[in-house]
Formats: sequence, C-alpha cells, structure tokens
Amino acid sequence: MSEVRELPEALAEPVARVRAGWMSLLFFANIALWLGVYAPIQVLLPKQAELLDAANKEAVFSLVTGIGAVVALIANPAVGLLSDRTCSARGRRHPWTAAGAAVAAAGLLVLAFAPNVALMVLGWCLVQAGLNGMLAMLVSAIADRVPVPQRAQVGGLVGIAQMLGTVLGAVVVVVLLDLAGLPLGYAACAAIVLAGAAAFVLRTPDARLPVAYRPSARTRDVLANLWISPRRHPDFAWAWGCHFMIGLGNAFGTLYLLFFLKDAVHHEDPDTGLLIMMGLYGAALVVGALIAGHFSDKSGRRKPYVLAASAVMAVAAGLLVVWQNWTAALAASPLLGVGFGAYMAVALAMLTQVLPAAQDRAKDLGVINIANSLPQVVAPMLTAPILAYLGGYPSLFAASALSTVIAAVLVTRVKGVR
Repeated sequence: MSEVRELPEALAEPVARVRAGWMSLLFFANIALWLGVYAPIQVLLPKQAELLDAANKEAVFSLVTGIGAVVALIANPAVGLLSDRTCSARGRRHPWTAAGAAVAAAGLLVLAFAPNVALMVLGWCLVQAGLNGMLAMLVSAIADRVPVPQRAQVGGLVGIAQMLGTVLGAVVVVVLLDLAGLPLGYAACAAIVLAGAAAFVLRTPDARLPVAYRPSARTRDVLANLWISPRRHPDFAWAWGCHFMIGLGNAFGTLYLLFFLKDAVHHEDPDTGLLIMMGLYGAALVVGALIAGHFSDKSGRRKPYVLAASAVMAVAAGLLVVWQNWTAALAASPLLGVGFGAYMAVALAMLTQVLPAAQDRAKDLGVINIANSLPQVVAPMLTAPILAYLGGYPSLFAASALSTVIAAVLVTRVKGVR
C-alpha cells in the first residue's frame, strides 16, 4: 500500500484562523491598492483628460481606461500563473506583490508628467499591470492562509478596504489638486501603494513552494492550464459570470459619476458632490460588509447574501434611472454601498470555495479577477454609445440595474456553495 504524501504548507488547505495582525496588514495593503486604482479613475484621469482635450474628454477617458483594462485582463492571471510556479525562498506571492507595487508606482509617475494622450495610455497601462499583479497576490493570500469558516469575515474587511481606498483616494487627490495640481496627486498615490505593499510583504509569512511540487512550466501545458472548462467546473463558471455582471453593473454606475454630477445633475461643485456621495457610499459599505460577513460565516451560507446584495444594488441604480438630481444621488449612494459591501464580504468566500485545484490557486483567482477587469473594458465601450444615442444617463443606470439582476440569476446556478 503506497504512502500518502502530505501536502506542503503552500498547497495545504488552511485550518488555523488568521489573527488580527495579519488581517490588519492585508487590510492596509488593500486600501493602498484600491486607492491606486480609484483615485486616478474617479478624479485624476478625468481631470487630465479634460485638460488635454476638453471637447472630447469622455472619449479620451474611455480610451485610456479601456486600454488599461485590457492590460489588466492579461496581467492578473499571468502574474497568478507565474506565482504558482515560483519557488523563491521568500515565498510564492510576496516577490510578485513587491514587483507589482513598483511597476504601478512607476506608471503613476509617468501619468504625473504625461503631456499627451499617448503617455497617459502608457502610464495607466503600467498602473493596471502592476496593481492587477498585486491584486492577484492579495486575493491569493486569502485562499492560501484563511480557513473557509473565516473567509466572509476577511472578505468583508477586503470590501471595506476597497471602499476606504476609494474614498481616501478621492479626498487625498482633491486636496492635493488644490495645493499643487495633478503631479502631486499621482505621486501621493504612488507612495501609498509602495507603503501598503511593503508593510504586507515584510511583516507577513509566505510559504515556500518545494521545487518537487512546482507545476509544469512547458509552454503547451501553461497555455492549456489557463483554460478552465465550464463543463468540468460549472460552479466556477457560474460564480465567474456572477462576479463579472456585478462588476459590470458597478462600472456602469460609478465610472462616470464625476461627469454625471457635472453634466446631468448640474451640481455647482462636482468635486465636493463626489466626495459627499463617496462618504455616504463608504459608511453604508462598512455596515453591509460587517453584517453580511458575520452572518454568512456564522450560517455557512453565501448565496442568499449575494441575492439580497444584487437586489439592493439594482434598486440604487433604479433610483437614478427615474431621477437625475442631487436628492436621488444622495439616496442611491448608501444603497449602492450597503449592497456592494454585502456582496464583497461573501463573494471572496464563495469564489475561493469553487477553485478547481490548490496548486493553481493564484492563476484560477487571476481568471476570476478578470471579472473585475473585463467590465472596465466593456463598460467604456458601451457607455459612449449609451450616452450619445440610447437615452443618456437614465439608460446607463438602467444597464447597471439589469447587470446586477442577471448576476442574481447566475449565482442561483452555483451548486457547491449554499
């Protein structure tokens, strides 16, 4: 009878609960990452697009974010796949986390001094490549380190971190724009990204993968491994589709908020209006994430919370379909926040429970993270014609509501998660 070989720590399913210190460092690294993503998307890139070509600011913004999102689609699973095959003494994930932060910081500095659209595109592509590599590693840390009964709690903290990164990023860059303009705003984002990544890399463990367990590095095997068959892994496919539709709905609802406040609501101070909306959104997101994460882990159920979150997000978008005014925006912001917070708390728990194989965790999560990045390609491509020819902002928010409803339908098909 052959002896069953015990899996190394890097591949074994985690059973020990993670402590508050580890969660805090993951939390701050995620704040830094999402600040690096959303401060440019919400404030810096739209401002820069308007400065470079005021007459075509929406088209410039869509071009830059769309091309950057294509880079993100490639970077996330690619870095994940490479980390799954990394046998460094410093671990599988940390070297790539550090490298991603460095590349992103370089891209932010390119953006700080970009005199034309071409360099804007280059800078944002570097940012997306670096931050999506870092994202793949931070999400993989949950599957590597956090036991299943604790994952919704940690997922809730990651959702809160995403919100705080978004809100803090908007606050920081709006203040710095008043003081010194775009360059200081981009430089501050770069410094924060580096600090968050360094703290996590230097102060948390990362198990080394023994060379004997490294997956095949042959090109044919690597390319074949990027495909995850929906027939063999249907739960993975349905969960991916749900995550994509939530991301698409969120992109429709949030990417153009600054222009919405300026051009549809006619807010007298769109920058301040955006900060107020994000503050309401953020406070509600914290509540949604903490409550959903706690009760989801306690009950072991994920799908009911995804369904409820999708419904709340659809209602938030529906308000802006009917009314494009400041009152409706104030009402929609906390609804969207509580829905997205509840979704994020349980989504990471659900998604890590449908991964096909432990040795490909980061690659598989990178494929799932495409569902975060692909909406940034699809949404700008669809938003321009929606705004120009299909009814403007009411139709855009209707598309947001429809996307979240479709997500709710898709999650009901996941059988392996309650």
